[in-house]
Amino acid sequence: VQLQASGGGSVQAGGSLRLSCAASGSINGVKVRRWYRQAPGKERDWVATIMTNGYVNYADSVKGRFTISRDIAKKMMYLQMNSLEPEDTAVYYCKMNTVYGDYWGQGTLVTVSS
Repeated sequence: VQLQASGGGSVQAGGSLRLSCAASGSINGVKVRRWYRQAPGKERDWVATIMTNGYVNYADSVKGRFTISRDIAKKMMYLQMNSLEPEDTAVYYCKMNTVYGDYWGQGTLVTVSS
């Protein structure tokens, strides 16, 4: 399984971006899909989760602004990011937990200017 994240870019504060994560290969046995981010000089932090039953959860810092979703048939997951703030600047990573192991995407850079 390979994950390819895309959709990052540069936006001004208050703007929106939609990140995508495409999975290639067999992705049977998926348990959880997550987004993480890593700001310059900081550790990688969890951002959002979507379970196989559709349950979602968000870090407090993005709650109400970000929305995680997935399209199982297309083997895609998404992160809709609204009301972006400079503090959201980071490399964003998608991750998939399966019964066969964990898989990470390569990251996509989001830069938010004030």
